[in-house]
Amino acid sequence: MISAITDQPVSGKRLLVRADLNVPMDNGRITDGTRIERFAQGMKPLLAEGAQLVVLTHFGRPRPGGQNAEFSVEKLLPALREALGTEVDFISSAFGPEAQEAADCLRNGKVLLVENLRFEAGETVNDTDFASALAQLGDCYVNDAFSVSHRAHASTEALAHMMPAFAGPLLLEELNALQSALEAPERPSVAIVSGAKVSTKIAVLKNLVQKVDHVIVGGGMANTFLFADGAPMGKSLHEADQIDTVAEIRAAAEKSGCTIHVQSDCAVAREFRAGADRQIVPADACPDDAMILDAGPDAVEAFSEVLSQAKTILWNGPLGAFEMPPFDTATNALARKAAELTQSGNTVSVAGGGDTVAALNSAGVANDFTYVSSAGGAFLEWLEGRTLPGIAALTRQSEKA
Repeated sequence: MISAITDQPVSGKRLLVRADLNVPMDNGRITDGTRIERFAQGMKPLLAEGAQLVVLTHFGRPRPGGQNAEFSVEKLLPALREALGTEVDFISSAFGPEAQEAADCLRNGKVLLVENLRFEAGETVNDTDFASALAQLGDCYVNDAFSVSHRAHASTEALAHMMPAFAGPLLLEELNALQSALEAPERPSVAIVSGAKVSTKIAVLKNLVQKVDHVIVGGGMANTFLFADGAPMGKSLHEADQIDTVAEIRAAAEKSGCTIHVQSDCAVAREFRAGADRQIVPADACPDDAMILDAGPDAVEAFSEVLSQAKTILWNGPLGAFEMPPFDTATNALARKAAELTQSGNTVSVAGGGDTVAALNSAGVANDFTYVSSAGGAFLEWLEGRTLPGIAALTRQSEKA
């Protein structure tokens, strides 16, 4: 059980909030402010109650132990001020009297943004001295960043042991969505899992076949499943050394009563480029000079029928080379089908992972899913059934309370 900050009296309290404001930028311009907007949506009610926020975040991949203007979070101030609708001050370091003074001068309903945590070497090595310095800036700790909770960093793990610790509204929303889709799904439940390589998602597949009723396998992973069945691959991406792994996954699925679905036909091309000539062939008939780049229409129809019976859909990974039309056909079709089922009120749909979010946005249906997670590595580790350090730290704190 994790304690929620929304269940606590916060007026006059200084909340040390770990956020994930690592938004994409191009030439100093934010190209997608979703993370800032979603963070602000959860924080505004706390500010309205009189909370003071000290916001901690990382941005990009700077070299630890050195500051670089390219990765400064100061550039986020205008967007953060607009999203929160209040004043946001900035400090260039979490260390020293200036940081402490800035935190002490905060007034109710106001916000202080701390410079990029990853400028400090102590952040990524989970240094307790750095965490202690951060702890001086607040009265209690709030983790509102599920997307970095798979990392045992100072601001996600060590800090939670040094002061009263709570889950933020965005983190709780994410946890509730994932638990409803994986730990206690309405059935039948279907997982769509795709990616370039089976070897990168062995743990995901082995965990999912024990949790859901159906798994639809797509992308290069599907090619490896087809190869294991003796299908020719031509020039298709596949892993010839993973035949035994496919057999293990299928055996685990059979033992738990989960049905694995792989495409019955494929879209192939001779060139890996957008607009390349596409040919539909049976899954066991890829020409020697071609490569499989998408599922075919018969497969889309069969997969759509599986989704139609589902009460819960969990999606990680586009089915084909979705970034190159016309090889986005299967992904778009299934995304729209899942969205249609969700909007009808018959299905709960949860999706996550960077490519998945991009694919759903491309299909124009991201807002029609029950929940879309922007988390990448954390979402994947959750699907693997692993314990996330940031979540475990909050759980232990709640048990002590």
